[in-house]
Amino acid sequence: MKTEVLIIGLGLIGGSLAKALQRNEDVHVSGYDTDALTARKAFKMGIIQNSPPSLEQAAAAADVIVFATPVGATIKLMERSKFWDLKETVILTDTGSTKVQIMEAAKKLDRNFIGGHPMAGSHKSGVEAAKDVLFENAFYILTPGEDATEDDVNRLVELLSVTKAKIKVLEAKEHDHMTAIVSHFPHLIAAALVHQLDREEQFPFARQLAAGGFRDTTRIASANPDMWRDITTQNNEMIVEQLDHWMDQMTHLREILQKNEPEPIHHFFAKAKETRDELPVAGHGAMYSVFDLYIDIPDVPGIISEMTGYLAEAGISLVNLRILETREDVFGILVLSFQTAQDRENAQGVFSDRTAYDTYIS
Repeated sequence: MKTEVLIIGLGLIGGSLAKALQRNEDVHVSGYDTDALTARKAFKMGIIQNSPPSLEQAAAAADVIVFATPVGATIKLMERSKFWDLKETVILTDTGSTKVQIMEAAKKLDRNFIGGHPMAGSHKSGVEAAKDVLFENAFYILTPGEDATEDDVNRLVELLSVTKAKIKVLEAKEHDHMTAIVSHFPHLIAAALVHQLDREEQFPFARQLAAGGFRDTTRIASANPDMWRDITTQNNEMIVEQLDHWMDQMTHLREILQKNEPEPIHHFFAKAKETRDELPVAGHGAMYSVFDLYIDIPDVPGIISEMTGYLAEAGISLVNLRILETREDVFGILVLSFQTAQDRENAQGVFSDRTAYDTYIS
């Protein structure tokens, strides 16, 4: 008997999850979206196998229901689900990027709820951008609710295993704290740096100089402002806590800069370098500016030699190659670095002619 999965919300994440789950022949994927045109499009594109006219009817037949909607919309749907005639063994889950609010709402449900956060994304959005390789090598965090059993978690892990994501189980507060440190708060810093540049009036040429390392450092400031407004308000407590720590750090930095003594300043940079160098990496970057090309490729044997082979045939040299294993808000999985913008443009043309893989320039 097939496992019936209902995915509510057919955007990039919901659509990609629907495609990935269809790798398992024992899974049947239905999809629902408030935009009927999106649902019809998803069905015609083969992203979902069924587009039910009624959400309640589809939910009643489901073994697993995935809320692939923004956190605010998910909480409202969770409230509505109290009135759905669901199977006793149904598992409810979501794909939201913050978990504490979701899991608090889950306490009001008499259902097995397991929070979820696939840490993957793209510069594209909508069902048209859905791809079954989106989650490969990306972390997929699960936050089980109070009523979820170990068997429930194992069932969901087994279902998601075909996505080839790295599935980890965490507490909701632990998840939100860590994402505040490594994702949410850095977005605020990047945005603040760009605001500081925007305030520069005395030397307007600074904007031209920002085309190099500054632009790379602040890349994430180009993310969707609506999405980051929601994330910031939903994980506000954790982010404010990180801001407090940051203000303490900046106060300390200001003090050592005012004293202008070489040794404390050297220690500040040395400690930062030591910590940064100890972080897990997928590859070694160059110390100078390079031109990166991001490529969405499937995680299959021989794929890297295939891609580099095309470059060799075209006489295009690489500066560096790396694979991004944790891909939240990153455009792709394979990153190829080139010496010049022309080399990158030529490489992009080669891949466009020789493959069907999407390429992006961040």
